[in-house]
Amino acid sequence: MTTTTTAPPAQQPSWVSCGHCRSLVYGKRYQRLLRVCPECGAHARLDAPARVAQLFDAGSVEELPVAATAHNPLDFVDQRPYAERLQQARHTTGRTDAVLAVRGRIEGRPLTAAVMDFRFFGGSLGVAAGEAVTTAAETALRDRTPLLLVTASGGARMQEGALSLMQMAKTSNALAQLDEAGLLTVTLVTDPTYGGVAASFATLSDVVVAEPGARMGFAGPRVIEQTIRQRLPDGFQTAEFLRDRGLVDDVWERGEIRARLARLLAVTDRPGPGWGESETDPVVRDSQLLDQLPAWECVQLSREAGRPTALEHIGYWLDGFVELHGDRAGEECPAVVGGIGTLDGLPIMAIGHQKGHTTAELVARNFGMPSPAGYRKAARLMRLAAKLRLPVVTLIDTPGAYPGLTAEERGQSVAIAENLRLMGSLPVPVVAVVTGEGGSGGALALGVADRVLICANATYSVISPEGCAAILWKNAAEAAVAADELALDAASLLRLGVVDGVIPEPEGGGHTDTTALSDAVRRAVVAALRELRPAPETGQTDEGQGPVAARRRRFRAFGLAEGRP
Repeated sequence: MTTTTTAPPAQQPSWVSCGHCRSLVYGKRYQRLLRVCPECGAHARLDAPARVAQLFDAGSVEELPVAATAHNPLDFVDQRPYAERLQQARHTTGRTDAVLAVRGRIEGRPLTAAVMDFRFFGGSLGVAAGEAVTTAAETALRDRTPLLLVTASGGARMQEGALSLMQMAKTSNALAQLDEAGLLTVTLVTDPTYGGVAASFATLSDVVVAEPGARMGFAGPRVIEQTIRQRLPDGFQTAEFLRDRGLVDDVWERGEIRARLARLLAVTDRPGPGWGESETDPVVRDSQLLDQLPAWECVQLSREAGRPTALEHIGYWLDGFVELHGDRAGEECPAVVGGIGTLDGLPIMAIGHQKGHTTAELVARNFGMPSPAGYRKAARLMRLAAKLRLPVVTLIDTPGAYPGLTAEERGQSVAIAENLRLMGSLPVPVVAVVTGEGGSGGALALGVADRVLICANATYSVISPEGCAAILWKNAAEAAVAADELALDAASLLRLGVVDGVIPEPEGGGHTDTTALSDAVRRAVVAALRELRPAPETGQTDEGQGPVAARRRRFRAFGLAEGRP
């Protein structure tokens, strides 16, 4: 392989007119801003060499050799012979086809990439482009590195007929091999990404992010409008539109992409065997050592608006957190949050119910009550954690799953049931912490774990005290009585074996000192994962068994007369 030297950018004009807002920008400034307009934020297209230069460490890039493919396989002729069009595209761009396959490093971490160049036949997917993408994937598989796909395409290349169509399956199979090997794949969607590229490798990555305003879809808006004879909504198929509908994980500004990719690549880091040994475990495992508050008082404390939310816990004890959005099926649920970060150097997947402190925040997060999309997003992230061998940490704080009409129409029961089954079979350590309200199946859908911990003033129950009182006492005012009977407080749950330990809270409740509570949760999670991390040579935990068997045995014993295993 030969080291690639990206050619210096062509001589820039003194002033550049933004193609979106028509503002004049000083040429050198425009180049420093990576061709992003400082007035309107529009992201102009970058060619493949410029993209590689932007992302990779200087001097680290090698271009991958790509096998020769059929030249003009159909002898296609429209207004001009396809062979002539190919020759012109190669002369104009200096590229042999629409994909540049490279390997290199980002902030020192190795990465393989296939970068599309819209200048070459609109980035269309032909046999040479498909071969380049596949070569990049196979190189990543051989080198055991993550794969980055940067897309910019109008779709499949018509002049190559069905052979172009076959590249969709060819590249998708190459991505499947990386899934089977447990290697991270990331797609960066740039404008535009359509047709056969969007319907194959572009959307199969573990993480799909997009530049602001980038458009992606199967059919273009003009075709859709002609088909349905309706005007499409503003912003249709843009990155922001796709994120709000759960179809991409996030929208990243061009200037942030390199640093955010470096955070993601940290999933390849693994700390040594002594990880977490310096932390003191704060968890109380004997219920007799707990000061048991009245159950109804615990209910009130668990609902305190000032208690730290999942994102606040994550922000306090995870480094380099990259939040991931969406169920990839058309919805994004803000009541469930999750993503990848490092806990004292250990990469983990953190997932939690998200509430808020103000009325506006609570409304925006649906009061922490997930829709089916929230549980499907959580399931997607847990499957990704299993693929990448990342421990899963869940933070539970919900009144329960959302009981609305739309939730029922979209399969709330099915979404919860599938999470219960999935969590029971995850081949990685799972730690769940009830940090506030643990409401019914909506909480349990994130609670099938190897270690289930609870904050001292949190609750965990089959139903809310008000709901129980209304049904059984025929009077919601008997909620305090129902709370006692339900044994939903931390001390009672520890005696029942439903939780494995209790995390102490500051005097007066976690809302009085959120930093102290969050630090206690962090230390408790570190201590639990320290025990649960498998030994590299055996794949077993310190208890001498794989996580799935132990987890299933734990839940199998609930309700038996002889008690816990």
